Amino acid sequence: MAKASLLSTLLFFLYPILSYSQTLPINVWPKPTNISWPVPTAAPLSPSFKIISPCADHSYLQSAVERFTSLLFSERYYPIVTPAVNLTTSRPLLSLTISVADLSVPLQHGADESYALSITSSTGLANLSAATAWGAMRGLETFSQLTWGADPPLVATDVYVADRPLFPHRGLMLDTARNYYPVADILRTIEAMGANKLNVFHWHLTDAQSFPIVLPTEPGLAEKGSYGTGMQYTPDDVKTVVEFGMSRGVRVMPEIDAPAHTGSWAGAHPDIVTCANMFWVPNGAADWPNRLAAEPGTGQLNPLKSETYDVFRNVAADVASLFPEQLYHAGADEVTPGCWKADSSIQAFLAAGGTLSQLLELFVSSTHSFVLSLNRTVVYWEDVLLDPVVRVNPALISPKNTILQTWNNGPNNTKLIVSAGYRAIVSSSDFYYLDCGHGDFVGNNSIYDSVGSDSDSDGGSWCGPFKTWQRIYDYDITYGLSEDEAKLVLGGEVALWSEQADSTVLDGRIWPRASAMAEALWSGNRDPAGRKRYAEATDRLNDWRHRMVGRGIRAEPIQPLWCRTRPGMCNTT
Repeated sequence: MAKASLLSTLLFFLYPILSYSQTLPINVWPKPTNISWPVPTAAPLSPSFKIISPCADHSYLQSAVERFTSLLFSERYYPIVTPAVNLTTSRPLLSLTISVADLSVPLQHGADESYALSITSSTGLANLSAATAWGAMRGLETFSQLTWGADPPLVATDVYVADRPLFPHRGLMLDTARNYYPVADILRTIEAMGANKLNVFHWHLTDAQSFPIVLPTEPGLAEKGSYGTGMQYTPDDVKTVVEFGMSRGVRVMPEIDAPAHTGSWAGAHPDIVTCANMFWVPNGAADWPNRLAAEPGTGQLNPLKSETYDVFRNVAADVASLFPEQLYHAGADEVTPGCWKADSSIQAFLAAGGTLSQLLELFVSSTHSFVLSLNRTVVYWEDVLLDPVVRVNPALISPKNTILQTWNNGPNNTKLIVSAGYRAIVSSSDFYYLDCGHGDFVGNNSIYDSVGSDSDSDGGSWCGPFKTWQRIYDYDITYGLSEDEAKLVLGGEVALWSEQADSTVLDGRIWPRASAMAEALWSGNRDPAGRKRYAEATDRLNDWRHRMVGRGIRAEPIQPLWCRTRPGMCNTT
């Protein structure tokens, strides 16, 4: 057994574990799997405090060590409620020593993120043991959250933590195609993700509205499909984002959505895109069979054109070369029948007895195999298998090398996916869509011009109402699954679609609601007795939001400050 794993196991048994219902003087978010602080004490950090690490040959861990060393003395976090601890002034904390069992483990799906942390007052020493560099980063974040104050900062002592995540995939999806986000905003988001122990940044790069990523082999796609030269992501930008994510233990998973949501490809390649730049509801026919897109911004790749596959292969190869991530998200959602039916070549195909599903199968069978040839695992939205009208035969997408991301019908579709043998990433719009409840973006919408309409309850949003942090926190992503089925759930992602979001609202739309999912997927949303712990989490999330704001993340408040300083007074019972 690796030393890190042995220490973690020992800590589980040697130290009394604090009850989830017990309040800690200083909190860590997400709450560790196991934490013991029998007698709350604290000591000052020595002015010469240092982190001793074996990471000279691991640039990402070295970067994290330097960053956290600086943070410990610069953060100056003062909790809303002063921690009730016994202060030990005779012996300051001198150092934190890191040991890693295997520094060679790459940042990829399934990398071990477990760690064990001990901070001892009698010796003035702290020790962090981890299986991998990525687990060590999680432990450094926990250590940083056990400090507060300034001149000098104080740190909790005689604390013992043994921690590991419940789910290996804990992500956030950001749509940067409908509205553009500068690289600085993406980096700030990834910084906050690392602090919340989220580990996958799902970058929804392209859509019908724009194609902002500059690809070496297909530069015309961004040149003619982006919002302009100032709203593009160059290869250097991508490298900056990927490297920044690595130093925070956050993988960057690219998504190039196809064959639907590809109107932005038409500027460079008009011959391969059907129904591009057409009005999305011709003759006011808003019902699904007759509309040309799920929302304004029409265009779908034509599976009958050989050039379609030439362009796709160029795009996929470029994306694989820019992103080291082993998961390639290929989209495949919301294929609109009317868009394909508007094309004369497809009309002839259908008249000869072909079907829309056969068209999608033609596209998927070719593109899926090509992505696999790039040594990537393909991720699709659930529609490719579950769409009621246009879907593929499961035989074309083997569960061995295909992952499905679910967004419809809550636990029901998760059940359908895993019962078919596929691994699942859960992004249920009923719980995890952060854009819901802000109305719709289409103009001339009469839904708002009435009293007692559905818009009164859902805010005019198809997925309304607004998803509160409590609703996100309370969702059990393996609900209704057998033990074997639950093993196929890799984790989940909150999603911010950007029809009505950009840099001006980014932080508030994501945080601290994404923090709620982060804890639910790291250590769960239930106490040891099986009771959901959302009530106990409220004060802790207030504190964590307060710390995030101090770190430059403009997270929205969840309560008045009055509530945090008067325990229980804002509860319903």
